Amino acid sequence: MPLFEVAILEMPSKKELEDGTAVERLAFGPKFVVAKDAQSAAIRAVLDNAGDAGKVDQARMQVLVRPFA
Repeated sequence: MPLFEVAILEMPSKKELEDGTAVERLAFGPKFVVAKDAQSAAIRAVLDNAGDAGKVDQARMQVLVRPFA
């Protein structure tokens, strides 16, 4: 199975965008995950690290996955 690198960004809220204080925050990772495809890697990273990923509002969560080569 291939190796992937996964990170989770917390996107700014609407209020932060309006106030001009919008900053993306690295909420998790980057971590390496072995999975059959990129979607499985994202799901596995979120489920296996629910403590870190659970702190992020799912509506503002952006999961980034790239193959490790």
